[in-house]
Amino acid sequence: MSIVLYHHPFSRAANVVWMLEEVGQPYELSPVDIMKGAHKAPDVVALNPMGKLPILTDGDAVVTESAAIALYLGDRHGYGTLAPRVDDPARATYLRWSFFAPSVVEPGAMAKANAWTFKEAQAGWGNHDTMLASMERAVEKGPFLLGDTFSMADCVFGGTVRYMLTFKMLDPRPALTAYAERLGARPALQRAEARNAAIRKELGLPG
Repeated sequence: MSIVLYHHPFSRAANVVWMLEEVGQPYELSPVDIMKGAHKAPDVVALNPMGKLPILTDGDAVVTESAAIALYLGDRHGYGTLAPRVDDPARATYLRWSFFAPSVVEPGAMAKANAWTFKEAQAGWGNHDTMLASMERAVEKGPFLLGDTFSMADCVFGGTVRYMLTFKMLDPRPALTAYAERLGARPALQRAEARNAAIRKELGLPG
């Protein structure tokens, strides 16, 4: 088994489990106790100098950053299905929303929650209301970002939406909540959630 995910259920690695379930390739989880600082251990930092999860290894390949892992898995193990081919016009939309989540949604939500003062023209995430409106437009026709085709972009963008709705970090607009519900019905996501829940229980962590 060549795919290994360095994992803790209270990290972004939890969402990568969903990605792996969608891909359908065998994988194993390598537990990293972030509650005890194990993500700063030399062997982990050797793989990711940031000392953060997720980290995925696939043979000799080492990938960090959730969006990068999703794109890697899509191209490596789902090219043409979970990842549009490079000559498919849908590839542009796929890349757009895969990067929108970490580049715009995450900092945009943090800026709103913490009342950051900044010039919109100088911030990559721009205006919060415009960000939300853009997110709504991306999913309102659905069912997925690429219309009828589910892709790894939904794992990245959709995983962010689901997390932020759960923790009330996003306005629960109807288009976003409906999209999150559609994703929640996917068997791969349900398997991932069950696996993460079992690990939380094993570690004595809250659900």
